Amino acid sequence: MIQTAETKTTQNKTASEVTRFNMPREIARFNMIEQQIRTWEVLDPVVLALLNEIPREHFVPAEYQGLAFADIEIPIGAGQTMLSPKLEGRILQALSVQKTHNVLHIGTGSGYMTALLASLAKYVTSIEVNAEISAKAAKSLAQQGVQNVTLIVADGALGLSNQAPFDLIVYTASSPIEPPNVRHQLAIGGALLIVLGTGPAMQATLIQRFSEAGFRQDVLFEAYVPELVNAPQATTFEF
Repeated sequence: MIQTAETKTTQNKTASEVTRFNMPREIARFNMIEQQIRTWEVLDPVVLALLNEIPREHFVPAEYQGLAFADIEIPIGAGQTMLSPKLEGRILQALSVQKTHNVLHIGTGSGYMTALLASLAKYVTSIEVNAEISAKAAKSLAQQGVQNVTLIVADGALGLSNQAPFDLIVYTASSPIEPPNVRHQLAIGGALLIVLGTGPAMQATLIQRFSEAGFRQDVLFEAYVPELVNAPQATTFEF
């Protein structure tokens, strides 16, 4: 490595100086994990370590940097938001992502959840309907050195049948009803996580595939998540 005067100066800083410089941000990150995420029943040590390691603030728009670790949904443009940290953690814990998993992520958004998934999985295909948001996510992912990801600009409401099957499918937006036929894009042994319902009554739902025609569906927890663009709607009857 070529050393500049600036590099040498940085290297000569004491550990205590570096710690003091990073303290406010690291305290905020620590508090996010201990006070928000752990208290919402996210206790998987792998998930907690990942949320500590992947810098959430690098995926947050500049104007909201002060809220990077807050228990809120952060706007990212085009009416979209980042999920709250505790919900991101709860989703990751429920999925039990493995290094052999091929994952379909619907709703790239800021790219933060994509980065979390990619750190745990073999490969992630992430779909985003908004080209500008997808481009920003691509830049953030590249800056973090995330390589095992393909970003696609498309309407992902109905999954990605031409690249199925997937070991895991996760929506980071809600749908009033289960999108038709997406569960059939799962590999046998795979799982789909999506928040179903309309506000305020929404439920994070896990659908597991056990055989060609065998599925199990479980409600995991209640959560409010903004609705997916072009989400399928329940049929209404007029009398």
